[in-house]
Amino acid sequence: MSDRKNENDSGASEGIRKGRFVSGMAAPFAKFNASIAFDQRLYAHDIRGSIAHAEMLARQDIISREDADLIQTGLLEIKKEIEQGVFVFRDDLEDIHINIETALKDKIGPVAGRLHTARSRNDQVALDFRLYLRDLTHVIFDGIIYLMDTLVDQAEFNIDVIFPGYTHLQRAQPVRLSHHLMAYTFMLKRDWERFNDSKKRIDVSPLGAAALAGTTFPIDRYKTSELLNFPEVAPNSMDAVSDRDFAVEFVFNSSLLLTHLSRLAEELILWSTSEFGFCVLPDAYCSGSSIMPQKKNPDACELIRGKTGRVYGDLVALLTTLKALPLTYNKDIQEDKEPVFDALDTALGCLTIMAGIMEGITFNRERMAEAAAEPGLAATDLADQLAREGVPFREAHERIGSLSRDPEAQKKESLPTPEQMVEARAHVGGTAKQSVQHQIELIRAFIEQNRRSQVD
Repeated sequence: MSDRKNENDSGASEGIRKGRFVSGMAAPFAKFNASIAFDQRLYAHDIRGSIAHAEMLARQDIISREDADLIQTGLLEIKKEIEQGVFVFRDDLEDIHINIETALKDKIGPVAGRLHTARSRNDQVALDFRLYLRDLTHVIFDGIIYLMDTLVDQAEFNIDVIFPGYTHLQRAQPVRLSHHLMAYTFMLKRDWERFNDSKKRIDVSPLGAAALAGTTFPIDRYKTSELLNFPEVAPNSMDAVSDRDFAVEFVFNSSLLLTHLSRLAEELILWSTSEFGFCVLPDAYCSGSSIMPQKKNPDACELIRGKTGRVYGDLVALLTTLKALPLTYNKDIQEDKEPVFDALDTALGCLTIMAGIMEGITFNRERMAEAAAEPGLAATDLADQLAREGVPFREAHERIGSLSRDPEAQKKESLPTPEQMVEARAHVGGTAKQSVQHQIELIRAFIEQNRRSQVD
């Protein structure tokens, strides 16, 4: 029995298990319990939070200035080692927090143990997660703005291209290609605004909440909040350590962003088929067939469409993890990071790929013009003309509907040109050239106002 126990013991007892536990974790459970494989990406944020915490402890005379300086210097050395790729992450030390704490002890000795005064891993991990998402939200901003810029460039370049707009995937009315592309920029603008609005709920400091009830030490939560550039301090310690609303919002925002990218991807897939022939996708974002030499497959667009479902799954996984948790911290919450990391990585990847596609795409103007000249697309304009002549619109609708069934009768009608039809819609939000140019001006102004240099 003793031999079997030793085989199952894990080195995790070298971490926080000393004292309360006689033996280490069973090896299978240690592996099951560890999160270092994915939470090591929080290293910079963990170190940043620990440096601020040590500074506050020194200013409050909870630890000496000498100890704080030693701790802070050691943490910066560990950060440098991680960034140089020489730091060894240990699975047996469970997570990023214990890995760094153990490395700090190896560097500076028992003084490292003072860092955890007035702090729990519960408020520590909540802090790290918020710092991480705050930083990466700005990277999402960059990706959205860049794609918007690319779409506007294409809209300006193709301002005079007219093609069919669709409802139910049936040709409906002629529109400018630029008008269609600009629709996606307004979707992306809303995505940007959602991420920006959610940032204020990320930007709340949980540090000082400790495990759940606060601490008996005379800490200054406002000081650590100031040092970490948080505008707010979480007002309730139990909510501070158990709240993951900000993470759910981030994944929801990512899901809706991917919805928009998937819609665009689907249209590009359709438009690039020989049946539509409206565009040619760049070779760099397509693949061939292993058996059919002529094939050019829109793999990048299909992957964006497919990865959208993956991010939806991240959202459902996170909501399901949180749905029945009693206050406050439960180990289930360790499952919060992988869905967020995956949603973030997927969203950033899809933004980058879509921008590359849109930079290299070529639109078949002749094919689009031919499709826009289909007589049936003038039906609404003909009905409108009858209505202007005094015919009730419903009666005009019926007359033109009957005409649409008779190709010979259509030939006798004097039809407006696609150009005339789009220019007739010159109101705000319409597809006339002046209206589309106004849309472009609006989005250009938004892009210039919210480029990274402006946000920072």
